[in-house]
Formats: sequence, C-alpha cells, structure tokens
Amino acid sequence: MDGNTSAAHVSYAFTEVAAIYPITPSSPMAEVTDTWSASDKNIFGEPAKNIIGQNVNVVEMQSEAGAAGAVHGSLAAGALTTTYTASQGLLLMIPNMYKIAGELLPCVIHVSARCVASHALNIFGDHSDVYACRQTGFAMMAETNAQEIMDLGAVAHLATIKGRVPFLNFFDGFRTSHEIQKVAAWDYKDLAEMVDMDALAAFRNRSLNPETPALRGSAENGDIFFQHREACNPYYDALPAIVEEYMDKVNAKIGTNYKIFNYYGAPDADRVIIAMGSVCDVAEEVIDYLTAKGEKVGLVKVRLYRPFVAEKLAEAIPATAKVVSVLDRTKEPGSLGEPLYLDVVAALNEVGRDGVKVLGGRYGLGSKDTTPASIFAVYENMASAQKNHFTIGIVDDLTGHSLDEKAAPDTAPSDMIQCKFWGLGGDGTVGANKNSIKIIGDHTDKFIQAYFQYDSKKTGGITISHLRFGDSPIKSSYYINKADFVACHNNAYLSKYDMISDVKPGGTFLLDCPWSADELDAHLPTSVKTYIAKNNVKFYTINATKIAIDLGNAKVKNTVLQSAFFTLAKILPIDEAIEYMKKAAYKSYIKKGQAIVDLNYAAIDSGKDALVAIDVPAAWANAGETAPAEKFSGNRADLIDFVNDIVVPVGAMKGDSLSVATFAKYADGTFPQGSAAYEKRGVAVTVPQWNPEHCIQCNNCAFVCPHACIRPFAMTEEEAAAAPANTKFAAKPVLKTNYKFTMAVSPLDCMGCTLCVKACPVNNNEKMGTALEMKPIATQLDQQPAYNYAVEKVSEKPELIGVSVKGSQFKQPLLEYSGSCAGCAETSYARLITQLFGERMYISNATGCSSIWGGSAPATPYTVNNESGRGPAWANSLFEDNAEHGLGMYVGQKAIRNKLIGYVKELRAEAKNENVMAAIDEYLNTLNDGKANEAATKALVAALEACPCDNPIKAKILAEKQYLSKKAVWIFGGDGWAYEIGFGGLDHVIASGEDVNIMV
Repeated sequence: MDGNTSAAHVSYAFTEVAAIYPITPSSPMAEVTDTWSASDKNIFGEPAKNIIGQNVNVVEMQSEAGAAGAVHGSLAAGALTTTYTASQGLLLMIPNMYKIAGELLPCVIHVSARCVASHALNIFGDHSDVYACRQTGFAMMAETNAQEIMDLGAVAHLATIKGRVPFLNFFDGFRTSHEIQKVAAWDYKDLAEMVDMDALAAFRNRSLNPETPALRGSAENGDIFFQHREACNPYYDALPAIVEEYMDKVNAKIGTNYKIFNYYGAPDADRVIIAMGSVCDVAEEVIDYLTAKGEKVGLVKVRLYRPFVAEKLAEAIPATAKVVSVLDRTKEPGSLGEPLYLDVVAALNEVGRDGVKVLGGRYGLGSKDTTPASIFAVYENMASAQKNHFTIGIVDDLTGHSLDEKAAPDTAPSDMIQCKFWGLGGDGTVGANKNSIKIIGDHTDKFIQAYFQYDSKKTGGITISHLRFGDSPIKSSYYINKADFVACHNNAYLSKYDMISDVKPGGTFLLDCPWSADELDAHLPTSVKTYIAKNNVKFYTINATKIAIDLGNAKVKNTVLQSAFFTLAKILPIDEAIEYMKKAAYKSYIKKGQAIVDLNYAAIDSGKDALVAIDVPAAWANAGETAPAEKFSGNRADLIDFVNDIVVPVGAMKGDSLSVATFAKYADGTFPQGSAAYEKRGVAVTVPQWNPEHCIQCNNCAFVCPHACIRPFAMTEEEAAAAPANTKFAAKPVLKTNYKFTMAVSPLDCMGCTLCVKACPVNNNEKMGTALEMKPIATQLDQQPAYNYAVEKVSEKPELIGVSVKGSQFKQPLLEYSGSCAGCAETSYARLITQLFGERMYISNATGCSSIWGGSAPATPYTVNNESGRGPAWANSLFEDNAEHGLGMYVGQKAIRNKLIGYVKELRAEAKNENVMAAIDEYLNTLNDGKANEAATKALVAALEACPCDNPIKAKILAEKQYLSKKAVWIFGGDGWAYEIGFGGLDHVIASGEDVNIMV
C-alpha cells in the first residue's frame, strides 16, 4: 500500500467522525476512508469498523476551513475526530488548530506535507505547510515511509487520547504519500488493547452536553488571559513521556525501536545529519555505504518535532560528534535559519553541548529529488569547508549557497532490480505498473517500491514509473537513474528525452513502436543507437498500439505492455504472472461486463508473444551523437530567451540542471506569455487530415478544438504564393472575397481528441464526403510547415472577423496548445473568450484544473496577438479567494484609469491642438465600450505623442497610457471554487455590481 492508505488504515481505527475536504496529495486518505465506511469493507475486504465497532461518519465540507470547524465542533461534542489535508488547506485550518489545542482536545490531523504556494504554485512535497503550524500548540510527529506512518500514526492517536494534546501527523507529500511499499498493517484488536480507556471516558465526560452544561471559548481580558494561557504547561511537559510510553508499547508488539529521536550510523560518528521525512531513508543508504568503508557518519531522525525535547536530542547524538548538519525542507526568507536548524541550535545550547558545531541546509523544496550525491556532499562539507546555510540538489550560482556535488557511486543493494517506464498521461502506464508491483509484492518474498513521477499537464502529460524490487529493504527514496529495465511507451519520446542513458550496461530496453527491425536504423536517434550498441543493451520492440487497436480498444495498450514486461523481467514464471494479471483484470473490469474482461485477457496473452528481439548492428556503436537542437529565434526577445533558457531544458526533462541564476530575472514568478507554442510535443497517435474538396468553410472544427491546433486562414494572392508548396487550399475563395481559404492543422500540437471530425457537418452528412478524417500522425507531418507559415506570416483579415461561429475563428486565438486533456471543453470555451476579448483581457484564475492547463510552468499557453503584441494578463492567487482577487484586479486598474480619465478631462479644457481635442472627445465618448474605446485610446495616444505641446498633464497621461483603454476583467474557475470553497466571495463580488465577467 502507499503512504496515504497506510495513514487511512491506522487513523480509521481511532476515528468516529472524519470531516474532510480534498486537496492534493492528501485526497486519497479521505477518499479511502469514505469508501471503506460507505461500503463497510476495508482494504482487506473485512467489515470496516473502528476499534469501537462503528463505521466512521464521514462528512465533506465546503473547504478546509469548514472541515477544521467541523472537526472542532465534533471534538467539543466528544467524538474522536480526524481530518486529512496539506498545503494551503492546512493553512486554512490554523485558526481552528489554535482553538483545538487551546481547549486540549484529542485530535490527529494527518498531513501529506506539501509546498505552500509563493512565487508559484507547487503541488508537490516539502515541509513549508507543517512548519507554518509549529506555533499552534499541536504536537507534531514525522514519518519517513509508509511503514512508519502505520506504526507512528498509531502512537499519535494513542498519545493524543491520553495526553489531551492534539497531533499533526505528517509525512512527505507524493514521495511518501504515493510511494507503494509492502506494509505490515495493524490488527485493530492490537490497537484497541493500547487505548487508555479511562482517558477516553474522561474525554467524553468533558465534552459539551446539555446534561452537564458548561461554557467553553469565552472572551477574556488582559487581567487573566496570560495566567490562563500558561495553565496548559503541565500537559505539554507530560506529553514526551506519554509518546515514549506508546512508542515502547508499539515496539513491544511489533519488534521495532521507535524513539523520539532515533539514531542510525556509526556509534562513534563525528559527522551527523539531523532530519525528518523521506530524506532519512536516502541518508541511511549513504551511511551504509560510507560506514562499510570505515567512515564515521550518522543520522538523527526526528520523530516527535513538537514538543521539541532538547535532552532527548542530545542523548541521540553520539558524544563523539563534532559537527552536525540540520536539513530543512523549507525556506524562510529573512530568518537566521530554517525551523529545525534553529530548534537544534537552541536545544544544544540549552543542554550545554557547545562543542558541537551546527550547520543548516535546505533541500527538496517542491519535491526536488534528493539523491545520494546530495547526502555525500553534506558529509563532505562537514569534513571540509563546513559551509553554513547551504543548499543541496541545486546549483546556486546567484548567491553561492549550494554545495558542490560529485557523481555518486551506486549505493543501492546489489540485489535490487530497478525498472523505469516512460508513459503518456492517460495511457494506463501508471495503472499497469501499480498492478505489476502489487503482483510482485503479493506473490514473491521481495521487498518492493513503486513511485510515479508526473508533470503538471493533465491527460497527455509525461509519466515516469519507478519500480524497484529485491531481497533487501529498499531505502532509495529518489528517482531511478541506473535502471536494469527501461520501457518507452511512446516512441515520440525518443527524440525528446534522454531515457536510454538510464539503462545500465547490459540492461534491457523495450520500445513500443510501429517500426520493423529494418526500419529502426532510420527512426532511432543516433545517440540512442550508439548507447545501445556500446553498452550491450538488450533491445526489444513491440507494436502494442497496433495490437490494442486490432483487439478493438486502444486503451488496452497498457495491458499488452504489462504482459511484455513480465515476459522480459522473469521475476515470476510467465504463466504465473499471466494468471495473476488476469485475476487482477477480472477484479477491475467485471463490473463493466465479461466482454471487457475478455478483451483484457486477450491483451495479456498478446503481450507475451509479440516481443521482437533486435539483433543490434555493430555499426550502431559508431553512429555518433545526436546533434543538439538549434536555438529558437524570433522577434520577442524576452520570450525567446525564456524559451531557450528554461522551456527547452524543462521540456527535455532537464529542468533539474538549471541553476538559480537562470531564474534571477523571473524572481517574482512572472513569465512571458506564449511559450507553449514552442513545445510541439507530437504525442497524438492520429491527427486530422483536411480534405479541401469537401470543406464548406464553416469553421466548426476550429470552434470546438480545445488546443487551437486547427485554424482557418484567409490568404491574399501574395500570401498564398509564398506558402509552402504542400499547403492545401479550397477551390472556392472565402465567401464574398478573393482570399484563398485553408484550414491549417498542426500535427505536433494536436492531442488526437477527434472533436473536429465529430463537429464537421460534412462528415455527418453521408452525401457530402469527408472533410476531416483522422490519420496516423506520421502521414501528416508534412503539414506542419504549412501550419507554421500560416500562423506566423498570414495577417488577420478584420473584415472577416465577427461574433458568429465562423467569424470568430478568423481571429487569432490567444490560448493555444495548453496542457489540458484531449477533448477538454474548458479550453474550447476559454480559447473562444480570448478570440472575443483577449487583447484587452485580465484573467483571475482559481487554483484547479483551469490553472494547471492555463499556467503550468514553463509552458504558457496564453499568448499575444501577433500584430498588436497585446494579450491576456493572467494571474492565479489561491483556490478560495479567486472572486475577490479578480475584483481586486478590476478595482485596482479602475482606480488608475479613473485618475487618467480625470487627467484627460483636464487636458481637454486646456488643449488647443485640434487633433488632440478630437481624439479626447472620441475617447471620452466611448469610455464604456470596450472595442470602440480600444480604437479611441490608440488614436488618443498617437495624437498626444505627435503633439509638440509641452504639458505636464499630457506627460502624466502618457506615463500610464497602458491603463487608458477599457479592459475586460474575467474570473475563471471550476465548480469546486465557485460553488464550494469560494462561494461566499463569489456571492459578494456579484452583489458588488462591478463590471467583472465570470466563467465557471
């Protein structure tokens, strides 16, 4: 099971009420709790009863603030209550956390710790959210892996019942919450035996009840508040001993050795790391390697972070230690150091360990991978320069904080097999690999680990599955970079990503492709061929895509490839593996009918027999290296620099190598618009082919296209003559003009959703032929130059642009090639809005699906008009405050514009230049008409700039001329924002009567 499921299992035992609101990456904890309770079946298929014999009462609220309020109320009423959250969601709970702790109510909040948004949103793991809660009065418990969550999660629940201090129980988001391992799960009978029933009864008796009326939560004055606040001290003083008591009880039951601070390493270590979270497993792996070579290094794992017990920390650090490095997974700008570092400095000072030098470092922000190389660098720094306030895992060439890192030896156990699978979001690769690792875990004695790496695009983004299994415990909480097996499930990736260098010499590479053995030489990048030959890589191909299509459903491609993996991996006898795969398929799909089950059975059988072993030609060893791609060029210098410096490396999965200085001019998180146009991912299997002889020029196809990759163009004779030779034109000109009509298609941007084909009225009329049809992408790549020419060189024809379906599509869309799912209707609507308002448009976008496809760095899909250079000004604040943020945008620009309108009126009273007076009159007469005022503003600015008059008012107007025209403020967000977490703000904004537009 993964870490989230582990937390849900242990918390379910102690929970009567769970008040929830989902937020990534904590959502699965709430989801499985709800599922178990509703179905009355837990993860083992047994009745889902807590230790009291009841199903958990799950209540979903409108926000995390609402969930925290419900938790508080439920606790006040005497019910054992839990919630699950992360990041901004946890921060919304902080006011209630103060209250819950102040009222000494037993509670556990389980947190899959996640980065808090700052210059950018990040949905991945670090400790910035939990550190923000360290002053609330909650005790805080940290875990390293899924097994520790199971074990220490119980300690948190048991200790809060007896100690009356609430707990925040946390572990790393994604790295631990979503990592799958073998976990020894609690029997609830064992947990029930450890509960202090007297303490539980006392909690019930203290609860609010009309039978025993009392008041809680009064308003106190300064004469007594301080004294009353200090009255809780005995409970916090007693808590560490209570935690130790339950750690000892857990240790006695399951044979562990949990302590408030656990030490690992040489007993006489002189260099010690102090940390908490998943990095501890990586450190242990490095310690095993170094101590085997005689080095004296160690690690202190922080289990109980609050209360922070100085004496226990000092006991855990060997007396021989000369220097310690404290690793914090957060950044607190302006502080003397990060939280754990400051705690350690204070603790060692308090207990008199002045002989230990304390260094502090930052790591892993936003789920930055922390590899053994980083840990080696920390130990090396302690032995040499002893740089303080360092960073690891990055190159800081701006402020010089980073440690130099060298290539690290392989610290993983020699018996461990590591496999890496490159897939496309939505193609089933991740699901198949979750199934595979569970089969291996359930039917062998191997230790297992599975972790799944995603980009922030929706369906159609890249996924990388990291699977490990072996005879030794697995502590490798980092990405695989030395793989025994690598599979590429999308052949378009070969020319984009350096995946082949991950294969160990002598390892195995599996490629899903349509090419025969003879065709591979022409299609494989030269660097791939060279690496395969020089490193004796065993190379196999399979045409899983064709097999799946021939079976009748392209979606079973993942099952074909899963079968191929088991055939090559030989971790289980293939007949057994197939049996287990079929059992899993039956369990997953029988609800959809036997036909779907049989389809998956056929895919499983096909995969094992369809592999083609490639006899690698000796000449490949001398194929050479693939030439580096040429840098982009263009008229927008700011965008081109951004694309070449950041977008291209990130798109090649090399973002980890970018240095801090690369981002110096983007320190506030502001990026130029339009960079998504340079991705050209080419991930669709089939794309539309336009047949001009059947087209009626209705533009319906462009109107529905979510990614703006099929567009109509009207060309003059000169533009048509300069077009690439393979540009297709309709026989008839655009109606009532002499313009030549073409429907340009970008195969490399298309997602293959087929909406354009389905929307075509010609295709839906049997008598009219086929104007659009889906074809393999390879057959359409010759249309890319024609599309690029039309987009870059063909001018807009204003007389054709209107507000009809047809007319709107002759306007350049200012949302293009987003990261949305294939066929996404959201982007179709948003794209259309940019065609109507885009050049004068503000967008306040709620966090959620639309902020991810609209603003996932570094590919920015909102863009600028080719001719005017104007386009949407887009920003995201939070999930819960989007309406208010959008209103703020409006009133802010309105205040500045009203000031300028006042200046314009003053200038009109003084002006003598006829051109200026006429321009001012037209401007003032069109103030509330967006389109007309846009033209009037342009004329006014031109008149003022041309006027030789030396007038201070004119200078003031021109200094802020970008605010003169009427703008359109749009507020975008999903129903979770509009109808739940942000409803109050939305209601208030609508009631304000201000001129804002809202799309839900």
